[in-house]
Amino acid sequence: MTVLLVVHHSPSPTLAELLEAALTGARDPDITGVDIRVRPALTCSPAETLEADGYLLGTPANIGYMSGALKHWFDQVLYVDSGTNQHKPYGLYVHGGSDTAGAVRAVEGAANVMGLRRVRPAVEVVGTITKPAREACTDLGALVAAELMTEE
Repeated sequence: MTVLLVVHHSPSPTLAELLEAALTGARDPDITGVDIRVRPALTCSPAETLEADGYLLGTPANIGYMSGALKHWFDQVLYVDSGTNQHKPYGLYVHGGSDTAGAVRAVEGAANVMGLRRVRPAVEVVGTITKPAREACTDLGALVAAELMTEE
């Protein structure tokens, strides 16, 4: 069974809602052979990260950057990764009050250094969550999980 590691920083009800939408997609009953593991960014260990086959990342946009929690996760992994993450798929959702561009750019840069492969452009949500934003997160979760599907 392959492992999708969902690494998130969800300090607000808004981000918790986006996380739940993404998990709904990742746990779609048509997706088989994928073990979904959900970890807050501050408690996710490098060992858990390196064991995973793909990643779904969620963060607020804080002062034009990814959250410090997600940055901490990247920092931990960058120092222990020996190329094992090359070409593993990832997806990203970001929520911001007025802008998400800096956070997306920062995460994509760190993911590039790790050698991860983006499966689609980030889901960027600014302001209030709308039905299309929830649906985009659900689709993102399903897409990343489907990338890891194995035949049973």
